[in-house]
Formats: sequence, C-alpha cells, structure tokens
Amino acid sequence: MRRLIRATTHLACALLGLGAAALSEAQAQGSGSATMDAARARGQLLCGMAGNVPGFSLPDSQGVMRGLDADTCRAVTAAVLGDAAKVKLVPTTTQNRFTALQSGEVDMLSRSTTWTLGREGNLGLMFAWVNYYDGTGFLVKKSAGVKAAKEMDGATICVQPGTSTELAVADFFRLNNIKFTPILIQDLSEIQGAFLSGRCDAYSTDASALATFRFSQGPKAADLILLPDIISKEPLGVMVRKGDDKWFDVVRWTFGAMITAEEKGIDSKNVDTFLTSKDPEIRRLLGLEGDLGKALGLDPKFAYNVIKQVGNLAEVWDRNITPMGVPRGINNLWTKGGLQYAPPMR
Repeated sequence: MRRLIRATTHLACALLGLGAAALSEAQAQGSGSATMDAARARGQLLCGMAGNVPGFSLPDSQGVMRGLDADTCRAVTAAVLGDAAKVKLVPTTTQNRFTALQSGEVDMLSRSTTWTLGREGNLGLMFAWVNYYDGTGFLVKKSAGVKAAKEMDGATICVQPGTSTELAVADFFRLNNIKFTPILIQDLSEIQGAFLSGRCDAYSTDASALATFRFSQGPKAADLILLPDIISKEPLGVMVRKGDDKWFDVVRWTFGAMITAEEKGIDSKNVDTFLTSKDPEIRRLLGLEGDLGKALGLDPKFAYNVIKQVGNLAEVWDRNITPMGVPRGINNLWTKGGLQYAPPMR
C-alpha cells in the first residue's frame, strides 16, 4: 500500500511538473497571461457585473450598461484590446458570481464585491484593486421614528443572502445584544419592493447602494432615512483568478493609471494636449517613453487608450455616482483626504 501511495504521489508530481512546463511554454509564446491571451483570441473581454445596481451597472434608456463597475470593465478592455467597446458585460448574481469567475465564464469580476480574507483565502480568487470604499448601512422609513441602528431591537431586516452584508448585520446585532429577524431575498428588485411594502422594517446593504436606491425614489425619497451608522468596512474590489499573475498586474495597473491621470489633471477631453508634455511621469504614463506597457504585455499606449476612451477616476465617478447624490468622501484622491492612491508608474 505504501509503495502504491508513493508511486501515486510521484505520478501526481510528474503531472504537475508537466502542466507547469506546458503553462510556462504557453506563456512564453503569448503575453505571459493565459486570461489575456484568451481575451485577445476571442477579440472580447468577458466581465462579470450585477446589471441591476444604479450607479454601478444598470442599463440606460437605450439599453447601454452604465455605472462604475461597467466602466471598470471597459477600462481594462481598453488597456488589453485597445477598444473599450470590445467588452462583453455578463450579468451575475450574488450566488453565482464567484463560480462564474472560477470556471472561466468571465475573465474578471467587477460586481460591488467586498474584499475579505475568507473570500481571498478560500475561493482561489484575489482582489486586484478597490474601486469603491463602502460600508454596510440601514435604510428605514421616516415614519418608523428610528434614529440609530441600535434602536432596531426586534426589527425585521431585508438582506440579500450570500453577501458580506448578511454577516455584518448578524455581527452587529449579536455584538449589541439585540434581536432581529432576517428576511433573506435574492432578487434586488424584490428585496427593495419588500422593504417599500412594509414586509421588513429596514433594508440593509452597502451604504452607497442604499443612497442610490433612496435617490431613485424621487419625491418619495424624503420618506426614507439612511441611518448614520456604518457598521462594517466594505472595500468593493475587482476580482481575478489566482495563478495568472500577469493578468492581476494588468487589472491592478489599469486602475492605477486612472488614478495617476486624475492626479496629473489628465482626462478624456484633454489627454491629447499632454502628448507634448515634458513631465517624465506623464510621458511614461502615456507611452511616450519607457516600457511600462511592455512590462505588462500591453501596447505602450495602454493608459492613453484607457483615459481617452473611459476617462480618469474622477470622470468615471462624476458620470456614474455623483448623479445619485453620493458625495465622493473617502473615495477621493489621497491628496484630497481620500483613500485612492496609486503607486508610482515607473
């Protein structure tokens, strides 16, 4: 039996070695990223998002998907394929989003997903960047007279199952020794309808989503109160599969380029005027000198394509989040008191 186990172990190691060698050879012949090579071969980047969240991913009146997450997908597509329109935005749910990425159904996930140790440690996935710093909040009706979350002892709370919100709410009530009854509803429109109809006393999710939902109610928004309590940290990130480090680099530095562009005052409208800039950092960013694109397996002007076609971070925010009535706050640049900070592009 021991000989059989040893033989099986040796065979497994040999197969792993052959697999690693094949992967190395394939990467040597391509960009160094299996995911990027696949996207280029099909001429399209597959990006998972929600598709039903105002400000993040929601079709407009012409059926065009708009939002911070949708534009994040477009930015990476512009960097990789040179054309932001070559993205396929794939709707996912809170239940199937991770399996869609794990299985290769999508190349990346930009779906208001919270970066946690458990997710990064257990799923074979990792977060390339945070595109929105958020926190769990509560929305209640003004008529309830509730001013703070700790006043909701015995309340029914509408929440989506399988989300970090579900755990954050349970932790909050447990920590404060108060009781609540969760009303678990998967569909976003259904959970919002349940709250408005009085099926639950409060609706809990990321504070940004609550603010945009409240804003979407028009004149009736005044009847809803977003409680001041933020009960958790919810850094919403962009996810990729582990094992493809070059793809991770591409997604991470695409976002870094958008932040750097904002820092330098470069946007989609004026980027061409910077092509004669003498600033070494700007020249490296726009691919006028250096080999930053080559280091990532991208065109030298990958960042130029991102800025020209999608914009810098401020443009994306103002286009998608500002109309929802949400202040930029901690999502601002580090130079303006926020958390968005890009490492040097050199």
